[in-house]
Amino acid sequence: MDVYDAIRQRRSVRKFEDRAIADDVLARILDAGILAPTGRNTQEWKYVVVREPEARNQLAGACEQEFVGKAQVVVAVVSLDPVREMYCGIQAGPVDCAIVIDHMTLAAVAEGLGSCWIGHFDQDKCRTILDVPESAKIIEMLVLGYPADTPTEKKRKSPEELTCWEKFS
Repeated sequence: MDVYDAIRQRRSVRKFEDRAIADDVLARILDAGILAPTGRNTQEWKYVVVREPEARNQLAGACEQEFVGKAQVVVAVVSLDPVREMYCGIQAGPVDCAIVIDHMTLAAVAEGLGSCWIGHFDQDKCRTILDVPESAKIIEMLVLGYPADTPTEKKRKSPEELTCWEKFS
């Protein structure tokens, strides 16, 4: 699949089939995240990949979103250095982890899977469920599974509305 096709086809999926994801498919998606660029190429993050139904259901409760437990896989992307700032004053961990997740969402589309970023979750509850140490921080979670429906395309703003040339306007 062409990367532009994957970008156009990516949707936030919240309804999943009860169908397992093959190990090789999941490995390719996780590898796509590993290939993502990070500041100074430090890769100061880790995945916690959750397939076990009980743990997925616990995470669903901590996310206050039942569909999280219905996905076949939940991937928590954890920053190992959540306070380091880039020279521009922005925290590096959330930026790096977001790029990782975005690579995985596009790989998921290429594999025929649906995904959804999860940013609404109780950090402390999820940290406990996943045994994430206090020195690290869960930045986002990503749910993966075979879509049970096809979400409609969302309206996007035009390039003219979002693009400034040479100076902010």
